Formats: sequence, structure tokens, C-alpha cells
Amino acid sequence: MIRVLIADDQAMVRTGFGMIIGAQSDMEVVGEAADGVVAVELARRLRPDVVLLDIRMPRLDGLEALRLLAGPGVADPIRVVVVTTFDLDEYVHTALANGACGFLLKDSGPALLVEAVRAAVSGDALISPSITVRLLEHLSSPAPARGDTGLSPRELDVVKLVARGLTNAEIAAQLFIAVGTVKTHLASVQMKLKARNRVEIAAWAWERRLVG
Repeated sequence: MIRVLIADDQAMVRTGFGMIIGAQSDMEVVGEAADGVVAVELARRLRPDVVLLDIRMPRLDGLEALRLLAGPGVADPIRVVVVTTFDLDEYVHTALANGACGFLLKDSGPALLVEAVRAAVSGDALISPSITVRLLEHLSSPAPARGDTGLSPRELDVVKLVARGLTNAEIAAQLFIAVGTVKTHLASVQMKLKARNRVEIAAWAWERRLVG
């Protein structure tokens, strides 16, 4: 079972996330926290597989709690997915620098939340597609396209859609393939490009002018 700790100051949000996680056959909620101090204490004591962490919480904000749980210098970091209403660039960059295994907006939907938890457990990072696209706006001037990377035509199709900010489900619908097939293509792309997550895949595409 994937053990999940939920930290959010809103009881309704904790309940909603708990229902989504509890509905998965291989996941369970092992604890809840309404502020950052309790979140850190519970995470260190329970050692969940993934912590779903809000940013704006009383006593200790989520970004500082994240730094204590997964930031640079933490001997045994815990996987943390930041789930927030606020997608300010400062928050996104700070969260990723402090070791977040994902950054989702609360309106991303149940499917993406579950996918983010699974990605964190597998060592990947999932970031809300809308945020992915905006992060790429900060890239320096694009580099010219390079030679063959070994990507198949279908893998390139998937890469271009990732770079446009589409979710796996949206990519599947656009290419008329199964979501599982999209995930298989992405896994192959990550290996060939030596990319750690879909943000790096998207950055690779934008830098090489594969998408406008």
C-alpha cells in the first residue's frame, strides 16, 4: 500500500483528498495535519510514502515544512507533493528547489492527484501542465534542433503535446491511443533523453523549437 499523509488547513480539502486516496485499491491515508508544525511531526514519525502538502498553513507554511522534510541536506528525505491554490512562480521555483516531487493546483482533478502520488513513489515528478508551460517561458533563447535522438515519430508526437501542457488523458484523446500507451511512450522518452520528468521533456522540446 502507498501510505499518504495529507496536510492542509482546510478540513474540506483534507476530506476530499482523503476520499480520492481512499478510493484507490493500493493507497491509504495514514494521517492528517491542519498546520505545518503537525505536518512535519507526523511525517517524521509516520514516514509516509508521500505527503500531500498545502503551502499556506498556520504556524509553519508549507514551503518551510517542505524544506525540513525534503530540502537540501535532509539525510532521509520524504517524498512531498505540493498541492495548492496558488501557482505563483516564486512558490513553484522554491518548492522544486526544496525537493518537491510534484506541484499541483487544487483544481487539477482527482486523476492528476492520484497520478502525482504514483509518480512521486516511482521517483518521478509531476507538475500541473499549466505550470509546466509557464515555467518554460523563463528559458533562454531556444537552441537549434539537434540530430536524431532515437525518438520514434509517435514519441515525438507525445513530446510535442507534453510541451503544450496537455495531461496524459488529453494526449491519449488527441492521438487516439490509451492513457497506458502514453505512459509507456513517456517512459521511453525519459530514458532516451535522460529526462527526470515531464518538465524536462517539455523543456527539451521548446529548446529545440519543436513547438511554438
